[in-house]
Amino acid sequence: MIHELPADVESTLYDVAVIGGGIVGSAIARELAGTTASVVLLEARGDVGDGTSKANTAILHTGFDAKPGTLESQLVARGYQLLGEYAGATGIPVERTGALLVAWDAEQLAALPTLKEKAESNGYLDCEIVDAEVIYRRVPDLGPGVLGGLTVPGESIICTWTTSLALATDAQRRGATIELNAPVQDVIVEADRTVLSTPQGTVAARWVINAAGLGADEIDRLFGHDRFKVTPRRGELFVFDKLAREKVPVIVLPVPSSVGKGVLLSPTIYGNVMLGPTAEDLSSKTATGTSESGFDFLESKGRTLMPSLMDEEVTATYAGLRAAIDASDYVIEADSKQRYLVVGGIRSTGLTSGMAIAEYVRDLLASSGFEFSTAATVPAPPRMPNIGEADLRPYQDEQRISRDPEYGRIVCFCERVSAGEIRDALASEIPPVILMGCGAALAP
Repeated sequence: MIHELPADVESTLYDVAVIGGGIVGSAIARELAGTTASVVLLEARGDVGDGTSKANTAILHTGFDAKPGTLESQLVARGYQLLGEYAGATGIPVERTGALLVAWDAEQLAALPTLKEKAESNGYLDCEIVDAEVIYRRVPDLGPGVLGGLTVPGESIICTWTTSLALATDAQRRGATIELNAPVQDVIVEADRTVLSTPQGTVAARWVINAAGLGADEIDRLFGHDRFKVTPRRGELFVFDKLAREKVPVIVLPVPSSVGKGVLLSPTIYGNVMLGPTAEDLSSKTATGTSESGFDFLESKGRTLMPSLMDEEVTATYAGLRAAIDASDYVIEADSKQRYLVVGGIRSTGLTSGMAIAEYVRDLLASSGFEFSTAATVPAPPRMPNIGEADLRPYQDEQRISRDPEYGRIVCFCERVSAGEIRDALASEIPPVILMGCGAALAP
């Protein structure tokens, strides 16, 4: 609700309050903290990146299959470049595996030329239509029935947890304040500031940016708008043991449908293999549990895509909720009168586009009358610990172990997590404070 400000409310006044500490919100906070603006990042949960951001398919997308001409296609393409460069600078694990979009029937095969043209319209020119022989040569364990496919050599796999943590840590280094366990419950608008009520107290800001993901429509309504409705779309996935990794050397994509990119096979940067996700629209924004029907669906799909994979051990299952909205594009709009900017309907592509969204938001703020300039000095970005299997892990680094034997003392033998890594995580700039945060920080 929007109220007049009571005279007795006292709050720290920031230039910008960003609501939502996922990848998109953290990227925005980082971008704006690199200016003369003072920034606070409000996250409803107990750790950054603990919502939708941690539970997606962890693919760094080229944007080849985005709808041409949309804001999403523009920002995914730009974000692919920005995040790729940022990963190199910070040590976010990335593997440039490439992808194959596979046609299993005549209708899908006939769609490949159109998908190639769409990629070219989006500025991605590296796709190539190939026959079934090439597909099976690249992925011999695929099930029978492949008719052809489309190569997407730029698609990559990435660590979502490290991405969230790197962006939030960078924002904090640049001067942003991070408030956890701080869901926004009420909004009070006055002439020159807005007061946000949270369980931790009130926060006042000249501008408010809503990057609340699944809760973006609820925050939007607190400001008096009714622009979109977020429908939580559950995606369930199987995670297979590392021994299955050689079966899936590249990302295997389906021909997209109207409800999403469909069920894929993908290696992970941790050395596992993923199968999923499902796509089930729900009413609850907290229903992240897996389901029997989801498992049955994935098993059926897996038996078609790669029968031999289903004989491998499933070591984990999980479900994530995507913030689907009743619009075909991102909703990023500024209201200069309210000094309020909404970032809604970002869905799973926000992993790739987050840093580009941050640039777009910065420019939109500037054009909406918010005055700021680039900071005189900006700290170096953090160097993140490596939890990916493609690069040297601490337990493999003899020189590191010789300097500090704690990196050779294994605590988790499945994932080869060392006591040194646990110690470092607990002493990090944004240390884990909840069990899920500890799991994200300490092990793949």
